[in-house]
Amino acid sequence: MKSKVLIVEDQFIEANNLRKMLEPAGYATCPIARSVDEALNILRSEIPDLVLLDIFLKGPRTGIDLAPILKEKQIPFIYLSANSDKQTFSLAKQTQPYGFLVKPFREKDVLAMLDIAADLHQEHLSLTRASMLPKNPAGTKSTLASNFGMAGKSSGLKEVGRLIQIAAAAESPVLILGESGTGKELVAKAIHEHSGRSKMPLVIVDCAALTPTLIESELFGHEKGSFTGATDKRTGKFAQAENGTIFLDEIGEMPLEIQCKLLRVLQEKEICPIGGKNRKVNVRIIAATNRKLEEEIEAGRFRLDLYYRLYVFPIELSPLRYRKADIMPIAEHYLQIFAKANHKTISGFSDSVKQALNDYPWPGNVRQLINLIERSVLLCKGHEIDHILLPVLIQTGATGTESKSIKNITDNERDHILGALAKCNWKIYGPGGAAELLEINSSTLKSRMVKLGISKQFG
Repeated sequence: MKSKVLIVEDQFIEANNLRKMLEPAGYATCPIARSVDEALNILRSEIPDLVLLDIFLKGPRTGIDLAPILKEKQIPFIYLSANSDKQTFSLAKQTQPYGFLVKPFREKDVLAMLDIAADLHQEHLSLTRASMLPKNPAGTKSTLASNFGMAGKSSGLKEVGRLIQIAAAAESPVLILGESGTGKELVAKAIHEHSGRSKMPLVIVDCAALTPTLIESELFGHEKGSFTGATDKRTGKFAQAENGTIFLDEIGEMPLEIQCKLLRVLQEKEICPIGGKNRKVNVRIIAATNRKLEEEIEAGRFRLDLYYRLYVFPIELSPLRYRKADIMPIAEHYLQIFAKANHKTISGFSDSVKQALNDYPWPGNVRQLINLIERSVLLCKGHEIDHILLPVLIQTGATGTESKSIKNITDNERDHILGALAKCNWKIYGPGGAAELLEINSSTLKSRMVKLGISKQFG
């Protein structure tokens, strides 16, 4: 016998259909509840292993009102709804469900979601246990004290360090969220390097840089002769990461058909190379995106079931403009790195430069600050950086005024390409990519990026 399930659904026919799907599959069911009050009465006499919870119920209270009570009792729940609009989804997501089933239900989807929810609940329990471990067990280095290699002293950065420590001690998927340049790749590396898989490979995949026609072969590999041009067998990124970690950067750019295959990897722990047979893999998945995935789901560009599979342990990185306390520690840290690399002795920044750095809003986040410090070190002729050339922002507020500065051709080209990349969320190839936006060949764009020193150094 599998788990016991409580169905909270005010439409009897739909509730009964769910019961008929569950019982032949080996699930026990509690009496059907049509309202929050009925559900609470049932919970007083028996505790289910999982709840299928309709959002809109009979009576004044909704399933969203019941969710905090279930969470307090550590009972996992999956939402049921015919209404998947953005506002409802946003409210429901705040209660941290284990999934979301949209009516009408298919038996296969319901049973698959129950399996996912059971797995996710065990992973969350594992994460909870990991968070209760001593922060610095004997024999381990103080990773929090060093912020896992990230310069800064803000409370937000310390919280990220705490989350990295929890994630490193577990095996769950991790989803890192944040604007471009906030350091998502650095966080992924820190999780891997402090995990039990640290001696095994960390394979980094930039989903935005992969062409739609090659992404499946790149991720899962292919057999020789499996398609035109497949003259040799190819080992995919997942196979390369065996027993280690794969970091899927910009997963919001992944085509829907590949999202379906990734979901299978998460659920079944297996891959299928093109032209080959299914094979098991032992890989931990860390994903990152600068997109708002809720909006991508609403637009039909991202799978809801994949979202919940990845959203086991989210880590959100704040923009640098909200972490003013980190600006100077980052600047001073990279000043020393670049000064040493260029055989220069530079003691620090003048007060006016410090003020300018703290006042600037940093739309490109940490990456922009690091690049600016490197440039300033190269241009510095003394022992202190007393002048810094900050990019002038175009202001389009109520006044409609714009501030402009004269730059040389190289700087203008670099800014133009960076602007296109930012607009396309660093997608280079294919429809909606920067190459298409700039109306140039993608290989030409890549060569210009190399020449201008444009690289995606941080998440």
